[in-house]
Amino acid sequence: MQPMTVHHFILLQGRFIATILITAFLTASSGMAEELFDETQVTTLFAFDNVSIPHVQNLRMEMRSPKKHPSNPVLTRGAAGTPDAKGVQFYGSIIRENNKYRLWYVAFDDDKTNKVASSRWRAAYAESDDGLNWVKPNLGLVEFAGNKNNNLILTQPAPFGFVNVKVLLDPEDPDPARRYKISSHVYFRHNTRLGTLMPFVSADGLTWRSEREIITKKAELQKKDVLLPGIHFEPSGGLYKWDGMFYASGQNSMDAPRPYHGRVARVYRSPDFYHWSQTSSLAFTRTAQNTLLGPGRSREGEQTHEGISVWNRGNILLGISGVWHGAKEWKDVSIDLGFVVSNNGVHFREPAYERLFLERGKDGEWDQGGLIQGQGFENIGDETFVYYGAWDPRHWEEEPLRGGVGIAVLPRDRFGDLVVEKSGEGPGDYQLPEVTSEFITKAIDVRTGSSPRFYVNAEGLGNEASLKIELLDAQERPVPGYSGKNAAIVTKSGFQTPVEWKGKTGASGLPKRICVHVSFEGKRNTDIRFSALYISPDL
Repeated sequence: MQPMTVHHFILLQGRFIATILITAFLTASSGMAEELFDETQVTTLFAFDNVSIPHVQNLRMEMRSPKKHPSNPVLTRGAAGTPDAKGVQFYGSIIRENNKYRLWYVAFDDDKTNKVASSRWRAAYAESDDGLNWVKPNLGLVEFAGNKNNNLILTQPAPFGFVNVKVLLDPEDPDPARRYKISSHVYFRHNTRLGTLMPFVSADGLTWRSEREIITKKAELQKKDVLLPGIHFEPSGGLYKWDGMFYASGQNSMDAPRPYHGRVARVYRSPDFYHWSQTSSLAFTRTAQNTLLGPGRSREGEQTHEGISVWNRGNILLGISGVWHGAKEWKDVSIDLGFVVSNNGVHFREPAYERLFLERGKDGEWDQGGLIQGQGFENIGDETFVYYGAWDPRHWEEEPLRGGVGIAVLPRDRFGDLVVEKSGEGPGDYQLPEVTSEFITKAIDVRTGSSPRFYVNAEGLGNEASLKIELLDAQERPVPGYSGKNAAIVTKSGFQTPVEWKGKTGASGLPKRICVHVSFEGKRNTDIRFSALYISPDL
């Protein structure tokens, strides 16, 4: 498999080739209108992706820390007596469709007379025009408290208690009735209550159906209807499609070929969202989990929480995973969020070892104690929104009010940067001759006859700080017309600055495979922060 290629992009995303979605936004740096395309429809080489950018000299990778939005939480609990009066749990998803942001989450009611806990956890829906201000529409689909005036989605043929729901829009499915897909964390009984997967499909994202005849007991799955092996698995940390397979990411602490302590990120897969493999893969474990603490201590130690929620960027998956700080007693357990990536859809890694992406709130704040990952990532204007939820594990047994949806904000697509590393030049008498700060990408396939276009996401550029961009063949030999004296020089900062060779943005007559060579140049090259390189097919 060659996931990170222009050719691969063209094959899998052919339906988008006719146009790159263009939206006009104001850039923070210039105040001028800049047309920004949808980066999910092109091949992206991020600064922190050492698979796509494996060859580096005299550059240092620095990850960025997002800021919590001042409007947090942007979706809050409902009034007493509503389906989400007890909690809004963003073990959910956000999808942008037709200029509308659609959000699915888990709602907890406050009906203390209902002793069937699972039946108080339901899947609910909200929507927004801007990704910031959300409404809970009256869907009129599910009866609650004697009426249907609520925002609950309908799942048939049986009611379920949902702990976690992830939604995937799948326009490649030829059946319109299966255009949306949900992977949900439900329970079944086997001596004790165990978590497992329950998939649903939908034509509109609001009315859902199981493709199996199922009867639930107390809103839980019966053992005979379990799709995955009959073990405890919390399956809905993330749902994504990669290389024609569907993957459900989640957590459990079951045995693996290599023993690990506590919760690990695991994935199960399906070719059609109906038949699910009985084998699974370990997607991510933290280094501390190589130290086994022994039986009866599953709450303790550093672990991975609730699988991985992903942003599928076509050639790479960006992921958010829970960073579990365990302890002997629940009152001392806390959870932050970490950042991971994958280039093959199965195995994830940290770009920066044990670095927290987002820290839990302080006591008294809405997100105190612990954070949870939802599958919500959006580039809006000159910002990237990463949506997240809250769950305080220290008090879960007391059933306090919980949750809400918050936003972590970064400059658009700037999760991390490559910057010049001056220490490589050496001090004093040991100072080396001038060392170039540069990188070369992996070889990228180019479709015969195409003219791909290149764009740079970088800041700190100017007359004395520029990026020199050359094209090489697969053996890293210069491509005539696109290297040496014909190299492109980028001096303008921006989220999507076009790379031009003699005034042309498209590169034609290229070999079947190319590498991109980027050099940080100028007296002030230490000002440069390179975040990403985008490659789009020719229009």
